[in-house]
Amino acid sequence: MNIICLGLSHRTASVEVRERFAVQDPDIAAVAARFAKIEGVQEVVILSTCNRVEFYAAGPGLASGYPGLDRFLAEHAGLEAAGLEAIYRYDFPHSARHLFGVVCGIDSMVVGETEILGQVKKAYGEAVRQGLTSKVLNKLFQRAFQVAKQVRTRTSINRGSVSVGSVAADLAQRIFGSLAGCRAMVLGAGETGERTARSLITRGLGGLAVANRSRDRAVALAGELGGEAVDFGTWAEALVQADILITSTAAPRPLVTVPVVERVMQGRPDRPLFIIDIAVPRDVEGAVNRMENVFLYDIDSLEAIAAQSLEARRREVVVCQSIIGEHVDAFGGWLSRLGPASGNGTGAVGGWEVAQP
Repeated sequence: MNIICLGLSHRTASVEVRERFAVQDPDIAAVAARFAKIEGVQEVVILSTCNRVEFYAAGPGLASGYPGLDRFLAEHAGLEAAGLEAIYRYDFPHSARHLFGVVCGIDSMVVGETEILGQVKKAYGEAVRQGLTSKVLNKLFQRAFQVAKQVRTRTSINRGSVSVGSVAADLAQRIFGSLAGCRAMVLGAGETGERTARSLITRGLGGLAVANRSRDRAVALAGELGGEAVDFGTWAEALVQADILITSTAAPRPLVTVPVVERVMQGRPDRPLFIIDIAVPRDVEGAVNRMENVFLYDIDSLEAIAAQSLEARRREVVVCQSIIGEHVDAFGGWLSRLGPASGNGTGAVGGWEVAQP
């Protein structure tokens, strides 16, 4: 019995290539059913996300280099067989090691991210519902979820913020504690400012105001985030009511100067002001950081903190790989005892009911 993985990811292919192979949710069942008809394939799970597309299959005598697999992939993507150079092909035990690394986040674009675990669980659950898995892949994926849980509890692979938005939200919580009573202002409704505001909202931010040179954009973003739009010409007056300022304008020179902040602070005595300047060129004068009760972080400061967290996560990869190796060996022992017995893809094998996800 062999388990194979055929796939491509952000590591091997551009987004344009990945789009050719991607499988949309409504099409998963039909594509998986066609894949299951390939000679030697008895069980199938398809994982398709923005960063990877992977086909897992199990069957006796199955090999990742089987020509029928390449023909299927070429037809699926609308390519000639020669256009499959971005595809990686793994047989067992490398296929299991790869899957275990994927669910732990060590193969992700952001090392240690946890969203992929939910995506794998969803893909596996869909395969089970379609009757496309049986004893081998059920055992493999359930083992993968055990590995992910163990890695999270025994390592620090997913600790520490690794994006500008999440770092800013962490710092805000250190300054204010709970964000439920805090109000933020977004000055300049750019993409990074929006992501930072969303990070604060997920941490329980109490209120949000948006000011932008284009009022229509300010109204649109405020509506998306459940906040209110503020006229760009009155942002400084409105800042008196805020605790956090996120600046991301395209102004050629600083808008947030020492005199502006002095007037703001006079209207809010004894309340700290946290300023997140993610604009390039900077929106905030550096001297603002020397003012009492004002905390200023620019894009370089935030990215440096994020880089430290990411490097710490990368150091944990070695520990994760050790845990993964132990589980691959244990699963290999089980698989070897299974012998050439095969499943029928109906949800039961030899009278044994397949465990549900």
